Amino acid sequence: MKNINDILFICQARLESQRVPKKMIKPFCGTNLIQILIDKIKKSSIIPFENFYLSIRDDVLISLAEKNDVNYFKRSKDSALAENDLPLIYEWHDKLKYKYVVLVSACNPLLRVETIDDFTSSFMASSKTGMFGVIAKKQYFWNSDGKMISHWPKNQKLMNTKTMSTTYEAAHCLYASRMDIIRNGFWMDDKIPPEPELFIIENELEVFDIDYQWQFEVAEQLYNYFK
Repeated sequence: MKNINDILFICQARLESQRVPKKMIKPFCGTNLIQILIDKIKKSSIIPFENFYLSIRDDVLISLAEKNDVNYFKRSKDSALAENDLPLIYEWHDKLKYKYVVLVSACNPLLRVETIDDFTSSFMASSKTGMFGVIAKKQYFWNSDGKMISHWPKNQKLMNTKTMSTTYEAAHCLYASRMDIIRNGFWMDDKIPPEPELFIIENELEVFDIDYQWQFEVAEQLYNYFK
């Protein structure tokens, strides 16, 4: 059983987004994506608020963190612009003194605090080094050679996804690991591919992810409808 006090909870945020400029602080339903996440963490029934950090460098984000009494790690410009260098992107890995880390995305405004708490509890109870939020899918998938990689039930001739075996799609909102693995350029494990424990998020709406402007606008409508 992992100790909650050994776990860092962190959100990476920057204003260099090209597809949705300044996405983190762009007005969203009377607030913004970073503020929505901060408010969720404040409502958590399990996460110590002092264990929550923002990894940021822009003055406006630092001001927002200070306004909310949120701890922050001031990342370098190189970190904010890096794309493939894991130890550089997560340069806090050897500077914040925690054993484990849960990375929470601010790009999923419909993600519920209860789901974050359930993920945390599952990670604490797991013997695995890593945990990955996923969505369960019953669907047809092919590889780049056109070969079906989904399991087709024996003797089935009609297309019926209900009878297909379950596959899992990354939800891109909740990830957990051990801090010392990151310095070697791996996120969850030093195996290729990694073998984290999968945490199934039942409601796919929770993981609606904002990468493009149209997704930002749809997310606003969904958020207003459900909130």
